[in-house]
Amino acid sequence: MKKARTLMIQGTASSVGKSIMVAALCRIFRQDGYKVAPFKSQNMALNSFVTAGGGEIGRAQVVQAEAAGIAPTVDMNPVLLKPTTDSRSQVIVLGKAFKTISARDYYKYTPSLLETVSDAFDRLRAAYDIVIIEGAGSPAEINLKDREIVNMRIARMSGTPVLLVGDIDRGGVFASLVGTLELLDEDERELVKGMIINKFRGDVTLLESAIEYLENRTGKPVLGVVPYFRDIRIAQEDSVYLDERPPSKATGDLEIAVIRLPHISNYDDFDPLEEEGCMVNYVSRRSELGSPHLIILPGTKSTVADLAYLRHSGLTTSILTRARAGTPVVGICGGYQMLGQKILDPQKVESGNTEVTGLGLLDMITDFVPEKSTTQVRARVIADPGLLDGTKGLELTGYEIHMGQTRSEEKASAFQIIETPQGVADYADGVLNARGTILGSYLHGLFHNDSFRQTFLNNLRKHWGLAESEGNSKIDKERQYDRLAELVRQSLDIPEIYRIMEVQA
Repeated sequence: MKKARTLMIQGTASSVGKSIMVAALCRIFRQDGYKVAPFKSQNMALNSFVTAGGGEIGRAQVVQAEAAGIAPTVDMNPVLLKPTTDSRSQVIVLGKAFKTISARDYYKYTPSLLETVSDAFDRLRAAYDIVIIEGAGSPAEINLKDREIVNMRIARMSGTPVLLVGDIDRGGVFASLVGTLELLDEDERELVKGMIINKFRGDVTLLESAIEYLENRTGKPVLGVVPYFRDIRIAQEDSVYLDERPPSKATGDLEIAVIRLPHISNYDDFDPLEEEGCMVNYVSRRSELGSPHLIILPGTKSTVADLAYLRHSGLTTSILTRARAGTPVVGICGGYQMLGQKILDPQKVESGNTEVTGLGLLDMITDFVPEKSTTQVRARVIADPGLLDGTKGLELTGYEIHMGQTRSEEKASAFQIIETPQGVADYADGVLNARGTILGSYLHGLFHNDSFRQTFLNNLRKHWGLAESEGNSKIDKERQYDRLAELVRQSLDIPEIYRIMEVQA
């Protein structure tokens, strides 16, 4: 049986650009005529997505699959860790919730998970020409080397050549690259075939002497220097990106405040609002809230803990004051659950609290249940006042990831789910208050629907007495992937990378 050629992208640390580099290479190899797929054996991220088969995987592998021009599957990310606290994570195996355990206990399962990982990887290799593997964190975490299933163990198991990426924007890139290689075992160093310097600003010729030293010291070639970029819109893997994200430079007429919850998830739901020119700011403190035209409570992996954070930070008081004065509020998934009267958790699925009081902005109650809902959906708008004016009857696509079931006393549902991958569906989603100013929904990807987004934003403008706008008719993700591929193709020695993979360019 023919097996795909493989290449692995590892990094000197987290957030050095591994995910974006894999996406770029997926696009480049696709452009060059190859069937290519991404693979990350174990991902830790709160940004996730639901595949057509109802499996939950990391958002980064979805982006990489999109860049490769293929549909994402659970084999591309067989193990996903979703942190619930600083020391515990929900473990997703082949798209389904396995259990929530501590970090120490998790490593008791990695030997058995390695077989699951290997099987998923083999299925991809049998179906594609090239598989690009992404590592996690650093391969030089010496306390984890005998237990990890995502870095050098995967490279050794598959005989995959490795490219090591370092982030020069943070400083210390040369020490990081040298130090990482020094801490690897000899057979692991042999697998590293080249280095990439990422996120460079300035005149690349100023690096020439340092690159020459680095190559002489390590015996490994530097395959290129990739510039820092901000003007290419690619969904990011997790909330670490928000730490580096500059304040919005948009000059549009609408200011939107997204509450940056401690366990914020799937914040790429709101990327299209920024593409429309809205000033989207992520707010962590009461003093940062200001007077936005719209407040958004995003998804979260830990609804109860993040609801407590809102209260302790004083953000609850500010949100309620503005909402009662007429500022529209939207809640998605966990943010939707927070908007209700209360959250019931008799089985203590999420926390030790069996009942928690919500913000009370919507007349509904959420019951936590052990079973997790993960499905892609097609929905229809069935409400029409306020924020949804003129959208009634519009069909939308999105996906659900939640462990609660929400019921409303008002019968004021916002959407009707009409189809899932399993076939025709017929159940309600979301709540819109009578004034049409408070909207909650489980639908991730709501604002990725072009017609809905533009009408919603114009309704927001009407609410504030602002002139309507034609908006951005379609956000072209394909163009963004092509721009990323062009930048990386110009920066890296792609022919040499083909040679390393033993693939004809």
